[in-house]
Amino acid sequence: MFHKILVAVDDTEMDRHVFDEAVSIAEVMNARLMLLHVLVLFDEQFLNPLFVEPYLVYPTFHTDAKNQYMTQWEEIKQKGVEFLKSLCDQANAAGVATEVSQNTGDPGQLICQVARSWEADLVVVGRRGYKGLSEFFLGSVSNYVLHHAPCSVLTVQGPIHATVEDTPQAQVV
Repeated sequence: MFHKILVAVDDTEMDRHVFDEAVSIAEVMNARLMLLHVLVLFDEQFLNPLFVEPYLVYPTFHTDAKNQYMTQWEEIKQKGVEFLKSLCDQANAAGVATEVSQNTGDPGQLICQVARSWEADLVVVGRRGYKGLSEFFLGSVSNYVLHHAPCSVLTVQGPIHATVEDTPQAQVV
């Protein structure tokens, strides 16, 4: 029986499916949810614009670049809070007691840390379906959580991504 379910979410279609699965489990088990959104400090969603002309150097050396960076960071944090609030409202409407947390850092480590400190019975994470070299280079948060979480882990499978090994080769005639 699960009483406290930690759900790692991001604003993607895959993670909306993860959220829906977690809410369904929480409804059946009469469990509480903790929705966790992890911000990655050096994620490409806000760093790339800083490294276009004329800001091709480390942002702290240029006041304009640093200000732009801080503005974008605040916008990303606010967007995350709004996203969590929206999901929290949906879960509460389904009769599931829900709280939220937004943290910054390494996703796999933070998920396990929050699961431990919140004393979660279950962690629900998405799995993007990367295999082979794609998984190696792109990392695998779900794999890290599966091996380091202090409780049970449910991975919700996303669409399978093809890898180079899976792609049929053209035949030369």
